[in-house]
Amino acid sequence: MTVYIFIVLAVLAIASALAMVINKNVVNSALFLVLNMVSLAGIYLLLNAQFLAIIQILVYAGAIMVLFLFVIMLLNVEQEEKLFDKFRVKYFLAFLLGVAVTGQIFYSLAGVTDMLPEISDKMAAVGTVEAVGDVLFTTYLLPFELTAILLTAAVVGALMIAQHKIKRTEEI
Repeated sequence: MTVYIFIVLAVLAIASALAMVINKNVVNSALFLVLNMVSLAGIYLLLNAQFLAIIQILVYAGAIMVLFLFVIMLLNVEQEEKLFDKFRVKYFLAFLLGVAVTGQIFYSLAGVTDMLPEISDKMAAVGTVEAVGDVLFTTYLLPFELTAILLTAAVVGALMIAQHKIKRTEEI
């Protein structure tokens, strides 16, 4: 059963990536990217990396895609009304809800029929938050801190550039 779920998620990831690149509408491409990230999170769940799956959903499919859509909306200010006429949010939410309910039904049926694989104690500890935190704050502490400093410097630099542009427009 796990192999079939993996095949479905892999085909979904490849199809959504192709649809993202081929699609001419920017918002639809962004939504296909969200679908791609959700399918990758499903693959992480199959690999028993629960922490990575949740981070994939929260950080990439959630926060970063909100930023992408915000930038898209800023770039298409004059076309914003046309965009919401074509795109119906209720249809997208209904589709997501249908996929979630169908997935829960299949998962519960697999649990009742004992089709889910048994997870060893060593495998269950690999993808947990404790395992990732232990490795992150012991083995990879220096790269973690350097990444934090680099991201902080990038945010400060972006704020300085934004403030410089605001001051320049106020002078004119």
